Amino acid sequence: MKHILLFLAVMLLTGCSKDSEVMAQTMTQKLYITIDGKTLSVELVDNAATQTLVTALQEGDITYEAHDYGGFEKVGALGRSLPTSDTQTTTQAGDVILYSGNQIVLFYGSNSWSYTRLGRMEYSTQAELESFLKAGQGNVTVKLSLSSGATAINGIRSISADDGAYYSLNGLRVEHPTKGMFIRNGKKVIII
Repeated sequence: MKHILLFLAVMLLTGCSKDSEVMAQTMTQKLYITIDGKTLSVELVDNAATQTLVTALQEGDITYEAHDYGGFEKVGALGRSLPTSDTQTTTQAGDVILYSGNQIVLFYGSNSWSYTRLGRMEYSTQAELESFLKAGQGNVTVKLSLSSGATAINGIRSISADDGAYYSLNGLRVEHPTKGMFIRNGKKVIII
């Protein structure tokens, strides 16, 4: 009986340590990416690269130029190096990746390569992400910050015609909302 209890205790502790490791991989820290006045948040993973990046951002925002590459990403030189912990990765749309220690890659498609994962952008639809990143439209200026920049509502205007359009909370039009929080013609906030 003692051996069974000891075995169960070891199994429980082993399972708990694995859960702790998985939980430790995601930071509560968020990063904000701004392109052309629109901002998306990024849930960061916890690794040496993100810790170094957050420390740098505590001193001020970082701005860099990014361009389309391969029809699935925006990539640009960060202007500094971050520690790498590259692993073979198949990216998804929305992933934020460190490449070669000094380039930030913002994915709107998928690719397999050896990267250091930084985090994941929070967005509603693929169309919203592509519009935000200006996918396929050439160079963009990207600002990384620890603040969303949203400080207040500057004004409200009424839209008299109800055309049925839905918008994300970032102000991007959503053609086919699935679930989340949306604004419809400035009149209602709808959770679908």
